[in-house]
Amino acid sequence: MTTITDDPTTADFTRPDPALVTRLAALPAANIGDAMERLGVADSTIQAIWPGAKLAGPAFPVWVRAGDNQGIHRALPLARPGDVIVVAGQGDTTRALLGELIGERAISAGIAGFALDGAARDAQDLQEIGMPVFAKATSPAGPYKHGPSRIAVPVAFGGVPVMPGDIVIGDSDGIVVIPQAQAEQIAEAAEAVFADESQRRAAILATRPQA
Repeated sequence: MTTITDDPTTADFTRPDPALVTRLAALPAANIGDAMERLGVADSTIQAIWPGAKLAGPAFPVWVRAGDNQGIHRALPLARPGDVIVVAGQGDTTRALLGELIGERAISAGIAGFALDGAARDAQDLQEIGMPVFAKATSPAGPYKHGPSRIAVPVAFGGVPVMPGDIVIGDSDGIVVIPQAQAEQIAEAAEAVFADESQRRAAILATRPQA
């Protein structure tokens, strides 16, 4: 029987311009989603596991077996500072794919955060150390570590395709994934949406009776 494996050297993919990531990080995920005509918005059940957590960075995709985090351990030494590790975990919520210990390792490596189509744990500890994690659920149950897994490959995440180097933005509304090749155009469109909404919001506030 032939076993299919990925080559860890393929983790050296092209990342977007950091200035472009910063532009998109300044915008609400909702405005970016509107600019993409509601495409690229991940399943709404994938949310920040602690209040105020935000994500912004190039996607480092990981494909794991349900409830197994071998791929995350493989990805940590290969991901670059600023990357968001995006885990296609088959939506399984019975076992947490990561917790505070992996969060500490990720901080040491400069990882910007995690997006999990699966569960996490140690939410309070992750908040205290400042590691942003978005997940489908939380669970105290730990993961398996047997594999198989694939790293730095295209994945399906919360109903959205994710390529290595796509830009991931997460805020209190959820997660959007911006294709790297279209990121400049989408940033311009999202900025226009934000400006329009800001003007309309100001106009509404101007009509309110003064106390």
